[in-house]
Amino acid sequence: MTKNHPKLPENPYYEGVPDYMTEVYDWAYVNPRRVNQLDHNLVVKVLLFGNDQRLMRAYLNEIQPGMKVWQVAHVYGDLVRKVAQKTGPDGCFHLTDITPAQIEHGQRKLAIYPWAKVIRSDAATYQCDKTFDLICSFFLLHEVPDDKKRVIVDHMLNKMPAGGKVLFVDYHKPSVWQPIRWILKWVNAKLEPFAEALWHHEISHFASHADQYIWQKRTIFGGVYQIVTVKRKDQADN
Repeated sequence: MTKNHPKLPENPYYEGVPDYMTEVYDWAYVNPRRVNQLDHNLVVKVLLFGNDQRLMRAYLNEIQPGMKVWQVAHVYGDLVRKVAQKTGPDGCFHLTDITPAQIEHGQRKLAIYPWAKVIRSDAATYQCDKTFDLICSFFLLHEVPDDKKRVIVDHMLNKMPAGGKVLFVDYHKPSVWQPIRWILKWVNAKLEPFAEALWHHEISHFASHADQYIWQKRTIFGGVYQIVTVKRKDQADN
């Protein structure tokens, strides 16, 4: 596994960051120099094998102007700008992240949208007096340990109001004929130790009360990616 930058208490970019982030993802999300290098649309396109726009559209198509949207973690590229633009000034957009470098980038991107807020918070514990029409995890679950997946999924579902929706966009188990499967197998072994859990379990597996919800999943690109929408059972027809 890649050797990572030591967690330095006096370094503000590392303060309050979970150990699994500094130990596994310093190179990708914590070290501000690396974040500056990676936060570009071209990087996102390469990492997602050209499926970036398709996956972003799956999220953006769920948003109507005036909606209240919470995205549980920052992502690279211009997605968060597009979400803020889609909600518009009659809605609101809350972006949370636990990592200072990600917060800085999110604030820079969303500074011109007064209805967008960037808050440093753990996706598993964020509290807000607003209720959100849509709560989205865009490629977060594969980056966290399984016990963290459970608390994040449960928290997102608990924050979903009547008539609301939760959306998960993430990796999935590729079909056996998909050659990308073997590239991802190597990446998971070397760089993404928490990702392969999504090959072996449905996202609903990480919910404590999955039977209280309607789970709708579709996969794209030979099963490499999944798009899962969740509603409460009593709201399924809305």
